[in-house]
Amino acid sequence: MSTRIIRFGVIGCGLMGKEFASAAARWLHLERVEFEPRIVAVCDANMEATNWFKKQVPSVERTYTDYRDLLADPEVEAVYCAVPHNLHAQIYSDIIAAGKHLLGEKPFGVDMEANTRISAALAAHPEVIVRCSSEFPFFPGAQSLIKLVEEGKFGRIIEVEAGFWHSSDLDPTKPINWKRRIATNGEYGCMGDLGMHVLHLPMRFGWKPNSVRALLSKIVSERPDGKGGMAPCETWDNAILACDVATADGGFPMVLSTKRIAPGHANSWFVRIQGTELSAEFSTKNPKQIAILPYSPGKQQAWHVADVPYKSAYGTITGGIFEFGFSDSILQMWAAFCDELVNGRDGMQQPFYCATPEEAQGSHRVFTAALASERTGQTIALDWRD
Repeated sequence: MSTRIIRFGVIGCGLMGKEFASAAARWLHLERVEFEPRIVAVCDANMEATNWFKKQVPSVERTYTDYRDLLADPEVEAVYCAVPHNLHAQIYSDIIAAGKHLLGEKPFGVDMEANTRISAALAAHPEVIVRCSSEFPFFPGAQSLIKLVEEGKFGRIIEVEAGFWHSSDLDPTKPINWKRRIATNGEYGCMGDLGMHVLHLPMRFGWKPNSVRALLSKIVSERPDGKGGMAPCETWDNAILACDVATADGGFPMVLSTKRIAPGHANSWFVRIQGTELSAEFSTKNPKQIAILPYSPGKQQAWHVADVPYKSAYGTITGGIFEFGFSDSILQMWAAFCDELVNGRDGMQQPFYCATPEEAQGSHRVFTAALASERTGQTIALDWRD
């Protein structure tokens, strides 16, 4: 079997850029895939940030400080881009206009206006594959839950809760960064930073909120500025969104939460679904387990907790008795992106594809409504008609 090499450029050589490089280096971990990413060029406005790639990634041939030079590189056919949210509209649009396939970090724009600009670039270049980074649904437990939804096992949905929580910002001595400033992160705050992870599956399942009532919290008002002083924290730390979803059988409430200050949690992503015939929940806090409660009228109600084997969307060399982790989910996400790029949606080796620009646009509608709800104290209706 011949292997199709996809020549990638990386724009933004920080934490997530390194994670992609690590995933590319671990490609031998996958079995029976006929495609492989190869990072040939990297770009960061800070040239020192590219040094790690030059040292650790032998395939890197060129480094740039201006992303437009990388886009002009004829050897680059696809791009991974991880830059602050305020840069998405310009850089993502330019990547698309250059005819490069794109996997970009969420939220695809600092606000709805920026997201609309990216959507316009996509409309002008429909031949380009563009997807949004969202790796957690590739955990085997999440894949099991997805299959249950697709098979209609829940009966009538009673309630859904989805969230993404972490706790590092509980420390008030943590220095301020770009995610705490509206100019770079956007007014969405934690919703823009974490919310696409939470909304990926609801959007995929067609659970679009008819209305949103938001409770947004600013908990730490200022942080060290790195210069001996303090700087104000401008963005929301935590968000709880109460939504209602309409369905043919009556609809259900859905609670979405994004929290930077959730004591005791380190990147806990979870989905809980309650139904009249089945309930199920999965959380990365217990990544080997999925909880299921099957129900028949008049029968006992009992939760069943089972270990989930290492059975991923794309086969790997890892035995089923071992644990699946964050780096594995990123590898699976990248495999799905490369698979769709090479084989198209209908020809993918497995059916679960990466988050789409349309799903990211849906998240913007929800976040924009949440901001309006916070300002007015009211429940905000959403209109999903184009």
